[in-house]
Amino acid sequence: MRILHTSDWHLGRSLYGRKRLEEFSAFLDWLIQTIQSERIDILLVAGDVFDTIAPGNKVQELYYSFLTKMVVSCCQHVVIIAGNHDSASFLEAPKEILQCLHIHVVGSVPTDPQDEVLLLEDRQGQPLAVICAVPYLHDRDVRLSETTDSIDGKTEKLVDGICQHYAGIGAIAERKCQETGGRVPIIGMGHLFTTGGKTTEGDGVRDLYVGSLAQVGQEAFPSCFDYLALGHLHVPQKVAGQEHLRYCGSPLPMGFGEARQQKEVVVVEFSTNRASCVVHPLQVPCFQKLEQLEGDLTAILSRLSWLKEHGEHIWLEIEYTGEALVENLRELLEQAVEGTQLEILRIKNNRIVEMALHRLDEEDLLENLDVKEVFQRCLDYQRIEEADRPPLISAYDEIVFAMHGQNGDQPPKEDRL
Repeated sequence: MRILHTSDWHLGRSLYGRKRLEEFSAFLDWLIQTIQSERIDILLVAGDVFDTIAPGNKVQELYYSFLTKMVVSCCQHVVIIAGNHDSASFLEAPKEILQCLHIHVVGSVPTDPQDEVLLLEDRQGQPLAVICAVPYLHDRDVRLSETTDSIDGKTEKLVDGICQHYAGIGAIAERKCQETGGRVPIIGMGHLFTTGGKTTEGDGVRDLYVGSLAQVGQEAFPSCFDYLALGHLHVPQKVAGQEHLRYCGSPLPMGFGEARQQKEVVVVEFSTNRASCVVHPLQVPCFQKLEQLEGDLTAILSRLSWLKEHGEHIWLEIEYTGEALVENLRELLEQAVEGTQLEILRIKNNRIVEMALHRLDEEDLLENLDVKEVFQRCLDYQRIEEADRPPLISAYDEIVFAMHGQNGDQPPKEDRL
C-alpha cells in the first residue's frame, strides 16, 4: 500500500500581484502523472488547499478538475483536511458527493470524534488503512482555559488541549485497527506548528494562535501512528528527527525566500507488515523559476547580463544595497531586462529610510521629526552642497504641498513620518 503525502498547495496565491494559475495547473498535472507512475493508493492533502477562504472561480475549476481526474486514476482514496487558510465550510460543502467518489474531506472538528477517524478499504472491500484526519484545530476546538489564566497558562492549556484531542483520536484509531486484526497502518494527519519547526522569510506561514506561541512537541502525537502527515510549514522536514513524522512542505515556492528550496512530496510505502514503513521524498519540478538579486548597481547589472545570456523565463526580486543613491534605479533595471524573458516583480530599495535614520541620537527619534527635518537629514547624509540644496528643497516642498494642500504649512502630526 502506497501513500502520497502533500500539503499547502495554496491554490490561488499570487506573487506581488502576479497570478500563478499556470503554475498551479502544471503542478496538479504533474501530481496526477506522479500518482499514476508511483502507483499511489491514497493521496493525503494536509491542509491549506486554497490560499484564501473565498477562492476565485478559475481556482475552484482547477481543484475540481483535479479531483475528477483522481476518480479515474489508480488512486483509491483522497483524504483532505482544512488548514488555517481554508474555509472549513467551503471545503465541506460538497462533502457527501465527494465521499461517494472516495474523496474524504474533514474541514472542521466534527461533533462525533468517530467521524475524524476513517477506515479506508480497497476496491475489493479489504481494509487499507486507518486515517486520523485531524484538521486545523481552532482555539475553540481545544483550548482548556479560564478567563483568569495568564498568557503562559492559556498557552499551556492550549497545547494540552491539542494533545488531548490527538490522544482521543488515537484511541479511536487503535480500536478500529484492532477490528481489522491489527493488520493495517494508522496514519495521522494535522495542520499545526511543531516545536523546532523551520520556516523561511516571506513564506507566509502564520502564527496559528493569536496571543500565544503555542507549538507542540512530538509527544503530542500518539505512539500508534505509523506515519504522521503534517501541513502548515513550507520547508520539508522531519519532526524531532523522526523519519515517520514529517512535513512535506509546500509544492510551490510561496515567496522569493523559498526560491532556492527544493520542493518535494513524500511517498510512504507499507508492506503487509504494518511496522515496516519506507519513506521516500520525491522532488517536485520547478514550474516557474524565481530568483533574488542583491548588491550594488554593478553587481545587479552583471547578474542580469548573465541571466539574459541563458534566456530563461525568470521572475526577479531585486534588493539594492549599494551606498550611492541611484535616483533612476527602477528605470535602469527595467531597461536592463527589456526584450528578455526576465521579469522584475519587486525592487527593494531601503536606501532613503536608512539615510533618514542614520546616526539618530536616542532622544532624536524619527517620530519626533517632521517631514522637512527628515528630508534635511537625507541631504546631510548625502553631503549635498548648500548651493545645490535650494532646487531640491523647492521640489520637495511642492510635493508636500501637493500631498497636503496646506500652502507651506506642516502636514498634520499624524501624517508625519
